[in-house]
Amino acid sequence: MALFRPKLIWARSASTEANKAFSKTLLLPRTSFPQWTDPNKTEKALRDKTCDALYRWQRENVKGDKFVLHDGPPYANGDLHMGHALNKIIKDIINRYQLSMGRNVHYVPGWDCHGLPIENKALQSVEDPSSLSIPDLRSLAQQTAQTAVSSQKSQFCTLGILADWDSQQDTYRTLDFSYELRQLRVFRSMLSQGLINRAFRPVHYSPSSKSALAEAELVYKDDHVSHAAFVAFRMNAPELVAGLTDVEGTEGGEVRALVWTTTPWTLSANMALAVNSDMEYALIRAPQADTAYLVATARIPEAARVLGFSTDTLHTLRTLPGSALVGLKYSPLFSGLEGADKTEKSIIEADFVGDDSGTGIVHLAPAHGHEDYKALPTARGDSLICHVGAGGLYTSKLTSTLGPSAQHLVGQPVLGAGARGMVDLLREGVKGALIKVERYRHRYFYDWKTGEPVIVSATSQWFANLDGVKERALEAIKDVKFLPEQSRRRLEAFVSGRDEWCISRQRAWGVPIPALTHVPSGEVILTPESMDHIISVLEEHGTSHWFTAPASTFVPPTLLSDPKYAEGSWIKSTDTLDVWFDSGSSWAMLPAREDGKPRADVCVEGSDQHRGWFQSQLLTYVGSGAAKEDGKGAPYGALLTHGMVLDEKGVKMSKSKGNVVDFGKIVAGGADRRKDPAYGADALRLWAATVEYGRDMAIGRTAMKQAGEALRKVRNTLRFALGNIGSADSKEVSKEELGLAERYVMHRTWELERTALEGYEAYNFAKVVNALTTYTTTTLSALYFDITKDALYASAPTSLERRRAVTVCRAVLKTLTRVCAPVTPFLAEEAYWHAQRALAPPTSQPHSDSDEELGTTGKSLFEETWTPLSEQEWKDESAAREMGALLKVRGSVLGLLERARRDKYMNGSLEAEVDVVIPAKEGGKVGELLRREEHTLKTLFIVSDANVVGECAIDADKEAYDWLYTENVEVDGVNVGLRLRPARRDKCPRCWTYTREKEERLCERCEGVLGELEAHSQ
Repeated sequence: MALFRPKLIWARSASTEANKAFSKTLLLPRTSFPQWTDPNKTEKALRDKTCDALYRWQRENVKGDKFVLHDGPPYANGDLHMGHALNKIIKDIINRYQLSMGRNVHYVPGWDCHGLPIENKALQSVEDPSSLSIPDLRSLAQQTAQTAVSSQKSQFCTLGILADWDSQQDTYRTLDFSYELRQLRVFRSMLSQGLINRAFRPVHYSPSSKSALAEAELVYKDDHVSHAAFVAFRMNAPELVAGLTDVEGTEGGEVRALVWTTTPWTLSANMALAVNSDMEYALIRAPQADTAYLVATARIPEAARVLGFSTDTLHTLRTLPGSALVGLKYSPLFSGLEGADKTEKSIIEADFVGDDSGTGIVHLAPAHGHEDYKALPTARGDSLICHVGAGGLYTSKLTSTLGPSAQHLVGQPVLGAGARGMVDLLREGVKGALIKVERYRHRYFYDWKTGEPVIVSATSQWFANLDGVKERALEAIKDVKFLPEQSRRRLEAFVSGRDEWCISRQRAWGVPIPALTHVPSGEVILTPESMDHIISVLEEHGTSHWFTAPASTFVPPTLLSDPKYAEGSWIKSTDTLDVWFDSGSSWAMLPAREDGKPRADVCVEGSDQHRGWFQSQLLTYVGSGAAKEDGKGAPYGALLTHGMVLDEKGVKMSKSKGNVVDFGKIVAGGADRRKDPAYGADALRLWAATVEYGRDMAIGRTAMKQAGEALRKVRNTLRFALGNIGSADSKEVSKEELGLAERYVMHRTWELERTALEGYEAYNFAKVVNALTTYTTTTLSALYFDITKDALYASAPTSLERRRAVTVCRAVLKTLTRVCAPVTPFLAEEAYWHAQRALAPPTSQPHSDSDEELGTTGKSLFEETWTPLSEQEWKDESAAREMGALLKVRGSVLGLLERARRDKYMNGSLEAEVDVVIPAKEGGKVGELLRREEHTLKTLFIVSDANVVGECAIDADKEAYDWLYTENVEVDGVNVGLRLRPARRDKCPRCWTYTREKEERLCERCEGVLGELEAHSQ
């Protein structure tokens, strides 16, 4: 309700000159902490103090419990991307929180430095790669990796990561001599456990990398296109059709088994056909045809389509169970070629054969399929037919099976011309064998590094047998904490699905597998004893010595003295260890803990590492026996995984799409600063802490603008507090002396800190940032800082109301700085430095506020342990409840003020007074609260006066005022009346409240303050 008279022009304020004169007597905020800084200068100045030097200091001086965050090494090739930035920021937030709580942080950043991409990059740097010797190639690859490490290290440093980046002791590279020796010892331990063996068997092989790959090195694409073939094997089983006559009277005839394959290049290596004993099969024949085809009954419609007939026109001669087919003979597919192998083969039973695709009969090439290899246990060693060699090319062995007609295919790639040639050979040379070829789109595996298709092919490789290891590994991770919890199933699935691990690679740049071959006997020697000798040699000369020294250097004396090996030469293995074995051995850098905890408290990586580093660490730790020695199941206590960083539209970033977000440009700014301003590391870190990193997240200009604005608000909040803490006369007050508003703010501050501690402990940084944002905007900016300005600026330094405000500002500043520090360390460090200056005793020494001094003087905030506010002292539900009631009244008052301002009856809220109407004998606790806090209501409402009145109608004396706004508000069931009216007195030129009597120079409060200031100055 609003009552008003015609608008008046206010002319009761003091002169502008008087305002200026008295403004010098106000205690306005004073701080050297700027509203804005150039992060390229300020963050750079603070970097050593709050990163490298701080890490060294805490390593030597913090005596609290050890906290170990084990760093998964990024690959040392090329520039870093947003995923790297997110990963390191998450780790750093964790580490800085742990340090803040007084724990000694062990964090050693590392790099994965071996492997094909680095080797290829090294080869690309020379004109004639073929001229390089293996030692020269390794030297060049090492330089390539070290250059990448140096570049990536500089990029990581811009993010404000707590680590001693220039220390060899506190960083690691998998190419480090000490690291490689530890890795070889892990390998030796697994060898001594009987887990390492060499075999000729099918593995994932990358023609583009010319090397075997492990499961973790595969990626899958859903749009791969194969040229699938339907082929017909001639059965040598006339009993299948003997005595059978179809509806046309055709008797007997030829029988062929119809087979579908997506890898026709493997047909030359066929060693059996497989059926399912429990499925039903049928002999079908097309009209006026001599040939009957054997297919699964459920696949007759598919067979009809392939043969070019409708299902209705095909004749079913008979049906029979799959078990009746087992043992039947058939001729090799290419037996019709001159000189081709004509040895009959058999149909076998296999459980994996199904009737949901193909024809229900499967072509088995044990050299090119893991299931095929298991299904045909007789196909081992020399009996295994394999025509594919290095680079995925057909070898000359092809002609021994197919005859001279296949000579033109030798040297052809099986994923290209070789596959097409194989199909052509069937089409042109073997009548009735090729039924149909068609394009087939399906999911297929690719090399994770080269992005090219992978094949399965038998090669001689070193394997780690995981049969016994994986059960222990699965048991071990039951005690591991997973964040998010559902990621546990991913690691369990990957571990349980592995029976062996192909650990050898045919590359020069890696840690050697130190096997020796005795040439005369052909025996391969790799034993714990031989490794002990070889490791002792490498300890003296380095692992590259394996590639330069003669083989005899590494033959153990015990073998040389054995008559069996005394004569003849030796050959060194040229294989190197899988890079996942490299990084998977990194736990060996961490000593066993004396506190009973796993070697690492936590590992933090992307979700793809369940099939990579998380798994390889677990398998090597358990397989080497270290888990048993430590008395622990897993090398880590917790696994935290994050999602992928996408562009602003939620699309995966790629150079080809041109949507890559460069975190270096976010931190330091781009060429066009208006388009790409320098947000600094803190803003990027704040973004990382805000998102739900457990799932994929988007970043772009909009997201960073929001993060930058959020950081600015936090900075301004800190600046206000800093500007009001430095008065030497404003001594802090005890809790008992605080008013309700101050007790309420301290309660909210305690709540913020409690929420932040819970969030940090649970690695839920979004919870921290959300609580921080709500607190700074709602509790401070919109409430306390607003209502306390009058006391801070205009009251006497020694007054209780100002000392209360200063006490709260100091507590708020301390807590805010601690809460922010793990996420925005540069901002927190800067605020802490300025706070120390503001609270320091006066000195005659001149102060400099330069960035250089900021980074070189004073101790780091992180050198102080975070001491949380006492729950017993500062948790105050009573203050929260009472303030909640008053804030409800305040909300209605603010609404009335806005209406009066909108109607142009006033410019500012100080031009008004408020009457709070509540009957003297009514109102219960609400009435008691309002009457008790009557003296604080004008401060809470930011008006010049507020009175609690009793027996008074809400619109009483309305004619006495130029305007009047009224409203009723219900508070805890009590009806409270509000009257907003013009201030009765004149404006004080010093404090601007309308509390001055007309004949006085200032209001009573300001006159007293000036008297105190004058007395203090004398």
